Amino acid sequence: MRAVASLLLVVVAGSASAADLNLPPIEYEKAEPDNAISRLQKRLVANRVQLIHTDEHGYLKSTLRALDIPPSSQVFVFSRTSLQRSKIAPKTPRAIYFNDDVYIGFCQKGEVLEVSVADAALGAVFYSLDQEPAERPRFKRETESCLICHGSSSTRGIPGHLMRSVHPDRSGEPIIGSGSSRTDDTSPFEDRWGGWYVTGTSGKLDHLGNRVYRNRQDFDDPVNPIGTTNVRDLKPFFTTGAYLSPHSDIVALLVLGHQVNMHNRIARAALETRCAVHYQNELRKALKEPGAKYDSVRSRIASVGDDLLKTLLFSEAATLEERVEGNTSFAKDFAARGPFDSRGRSLRQFDLAKRVFRFPCSYLIYSESFDRLPNEVREHVLRRLFDVLKGTDRDKAFQHLTDADRTAILEILRETKPSLPAYWRD
Repeated sequence: MRAVASLLLVVVAGSASAADLNLPPIEYEKAEPDNAISRLQKRLVANRVQLIHTDEHGYLKSTLRALDIPPSSQVFVFSRTSLQRSKIAPKTPRAIYFNDDVYIGFCQKGEVLEVSVADAALGAVFYSLDQEPAERPRFKRETESCLICHGSSSTRGIPGHLMRSVHPDRSGEPIIGSGSSRTDDTSPFEDRWGGWYVTGTSGKLDHLGNRVYRNRQDFDDPVNPIGTTNVRDLKPFFTTGAYLSPHSDIVALLVLGHQVNMHNRIARAALETRCAVHYQNELRKALKEPGAKYDSVRSRIASVGDDLLKTLLFSEAATLEERVEGNTSFAKDFAARGPFDSRGRSLRQFDLAKRVFRFPCSYLIYSESFDRLPNEVREHVLRRLFDVLKGTDRDKAFQHLTDADRTAILEILRETKPSLPAYWRD
């Protein structure tokens, strides 16, 4: 009977990436979101906070303040790959601002602020905020129009975030047939940030930022007024005074790439586990096996948990061959957020010589999305993480971690993450 049950489960369950997101247990469009934006909207309705409109930037500044998003997180993307694509071009890039949970997109003369947020139960949830002055500004939830891209094969079918590298022409349109690639912490450095502006230095490390092209044959000779790497000033490219800052900091871009990847892995782990548990419960009813646990479900949860753990510990992250330095206060602002252990160490501290972070464990382990993962997958990840850090799990996926790395991360987490299971402190 158990073998038959396992076979039925495989046939019936499918996976979250293939399932209709509007079916149980996800019900993406009908479900009530619970995230930083939905809570801000409730505070607006209750008149506990106000958003102030300005002629230059609409509700941008006050929205950043309300969500505690630092302006130094600003990065620019000029490829026409967003909801307000008609407003975006190399001369009028879209500015993106972010913190650990929320991403805000601002276009010059844009009709709306574009917003995406990590939601513990739903993955990425999308909103727009009308840029026209209103007595009571309201974040409008967006679903179908955003999921065309943000719930596609590019995000493995789950509602996720996208950071792409393309070959843009002089209008910002990706050149047909030129392809695109994911930009995250696993991407080769030389393939990153096509269609983005990049300020800061990376020595001899080349990247695709700050470039436009005439055609596909022009890839080795881009059309640019100045060099495209080690750029400190974007004024030769466009009028920077229309934005909060004239920079698109390279360190902020590195952090953004990791964070997008990590948020997507957390979302996939959450949604796949919810689907697996739901189908297990349905199968128990159908087979009249209350309390039964099926190997296929356990394996499915372990698989997405292991995938998340690898990203958490930067298992596939590309190394840096040259020192990288930003030219804004972003690195300082980001690192100052902590938390710190008694020796002043934090998972937010940068290395930027051989790798992005000094301690290769993601700061998003402190995030609400991670803490609210379904128990089944969260416990799997924390158990394996503990074994890796203690050195009893020597899986080759984690061979990049030195014994010093493992010890330091374990010590930092023991002091700074009080919600860890009791066995972490034995």
